[in-house]
Order: sequence, then structure tokens, then C-alpha cells
Amino acid sequence: MKRNRILAGAAAAAATALVLAGCSAGGSDSGDDGGDTADGELTPVTLQLQWLTQAQFGGYYLAEANGYWEELGLDVEIIPGAVDIVPQDVLAAGDVDFAIAWVPKALASIEAGANITNIAQVFERSGTLQVAWADSGIAGPEDLSDKQIGSWGFGNEWELFAGLTEVDASGYTIVQQNFDMNALLNREIDAAQAMTYNEYAQLLEAVNPETGELYQPEDFSVIDWNEVGTAMLQDAIWANTERLESDPEYAETAVKLIQGAILGWIDQRDDPQAAADAVTAAGSTLGTSHQLWMANEINKLIWPSTNGIGHINEDQWDETVEMALMTKNQDGAQVITTDPPDTAYTNEYVDEAIANLEADGVDVLGESYAPIEVTLTEGGN
Repeated sequence: MKRNRILAGAAAAAATALVLAGCSAGGSDSGDDGGDTADGELTPVTLQLQWLTQAQFGGYYLAEANGYWEELGLDVEIIPGAVDIVPQDVLAAGDVDFAIAWVPKALASIEAGANITNIAQVFERSGTLQVAWADSGIAGPEDLSDKQIGSWGFGNEWELFAGLTEVDASGYTIVQQNFDMNALLNREIDAAQAMTYNEYAQLLEAVNPETGELYQPEDFSVIDWNEVGTAMLQDAIWANTERLESDPEYAETAVKLIQGAILGWIDQRDDPQAAADAVTAAGSTLGTSHQLWMANEINKLIWPSTNGIGHINEDQWDETVEMALMTKNQDGAQVITTDPPDTAYTNEYVDEAIANLEADGVDVLGESYAPIEVTLTEGGN
């Protein structure tokens, strides 16, 4: 464990706990190590992921593996997601304490009645791509008119439709895409949805039958929604709004959860192989080189951080909301139809966590961050 990173922050969190809890029984006292319950036991916490165990969530697994949450008095259970699990709705139903979800999906749930709040915007950039063959003539969203376009749906399609709306594309057909790249590799569709950290790597792990070698980036054309200007905020930590407002211990736990997670993400930044190893140890079945690629690509979505990892930048939030209000999918549905409430996000808890860590000399900006070079192998093994 790397206790030197968190001792000062833990002490600050303990002091905050005394104020929040009014020194009541059950709150932290000055003798606790960063926030244990009064009897010295760890506070149990459940964290719902939005997908299966993989390096997309490496920072959380490193926070657990390296003991950061334990040092802060938390016993965090990380719950993997699945196709049929909507993490923000599981949170809203009270079945977990915190959840990881993309902002547009959570905004839709909030409009439908979910009382949840974004308390830490971990990913500052979007990882969503639309990928075509290099010989397809598709270089930007304006070239998607009259094309067969793959999309996963399930709320993952909004950046694509925002891009199509931006250029007034027409005549295209949306094809339900599996969570792989087979339809593109078989040329059954013209452009496929991919995450930089997962499906795009699957392309580069596939063998080109004409050469017998792995495909290379130059074999494909990539539309990056960050460059187009229709990127939306993705992975964030969400909390129960009512509990934040009414339960001081829950609010204290939110700070500690974020604080430990930040340390985990810093470890992934500084040693992506450690993240790959941690998620493999936690049960991920993805290959070794694929996991390392994923950890490296996830780092690019976080670092460098503009105002500290997890801080919700108002301009990015407003842009995501604006696109959520204006974008319609192939069925004419919108993400949201009215502005979200003020409680949809707050920097209160993440900024406290950042301040605790900065007081201990922790680098929460990563201004000198540089990605590593990852060599993929066939099948990502």
C-alpha cells in the first residue's frame, strides 16, 4: 500500500467527518484511520460499474487492490455490469450506493425521475469512434449519408446522431451492431461504432487475410467525435441525490470514494500494466495486450486533467446538455427534452477530495502525462 499518498487527505476527511456528523455516534472520531465507523469497522460501500470487469475501470480496481479505500475507512464492493444492467437506474432504485454511467444516459434517467447526481467526471474526453475502411471514402460525418451505419444503441448512439445532425446527413440506414467489429470486417456495414479502448483494438488484433499480418491503423478511417465537436461526457461517478442532502455520513463516504478512486486512476496513469494486471486478477477474461491497450487508451481520456481529475468542467457539461437537447435518433427520440435540474451535478465532493490530495502533494492534473506504446497481438492475447 502507498499510505504516504493518502494520510494527510485521510486526516482532512476525518476532520470533515466530525463537522458533517456533528461529532455524533457512528461518525468518525479523531482516533479513526481516515473514517472508520465508531467501532473501528470499515464502512461497506457498493459501486455499480456499467460494463464487465476490464481496464476501462482499472482505477477502481487499483484503488481496491492497493488499499486506498481501506485506508480511508471504506470496504468497497465493485459490482460488474452487463448488457441488461442500467447502472444509474440501479442506483436510483437504492440497490447500490454509487454507480458509473455516461452522462447522456444518466440525464435521460434523471428526466424519467431518477434522483441522482454526478459527483465526479472521471473521463474528460470521449472514447467513441465511428470506423470505416480506408478505401470507403468516409472521412467525416458528412460522408455517412446513404451509408449503412452500425450502432449499438442502448444510449451509446447519441454522439453519432449529434454528428449526423451537425452535417445534415441523410439517406443513411442504422444497423444494429453487435459489441464486436465483425460486421465491418466482413464489409456488411460501411462504418462501425467502436471505443478507442476496446473495439478499435479488436480491428488491430485481427489478421488481414491478404497479407497474413495484423491490420494496421492506415487500413481504416476514423471519425473521432472529439474532433468533430459532438463529443459528450462519458464515465462519471454518480450518487443518490437525496442521500447526499440528508445523510452526512453518505456525503463523507462520497468524498472518500472519490479520493481513493483518484489515487487508483493515478496509479493507472503511472503504470498502465498494473491496471491490466489488477482487472485480470479481478476476473477479466480479455487478453493481456488488449487490457494494456485499454488501460493506455483510458489514460488518454483522463490525462492531462484541466482542473483536477473528476472535476466537472462547466463548459463540457453545458455542451453535453445542449447536444442532448437538440439530438434525435433514427426514431425521433431525444436524450432529454428539458434542462436537467441543478442537482444533476456538483463539484462539492470531488473538489474536497482533490484538495485533500493536493495538500499531500499528489499530482491530480497529470500535466506531464504521456501515453506508452502498446504492441497488440492477434486476438489481444
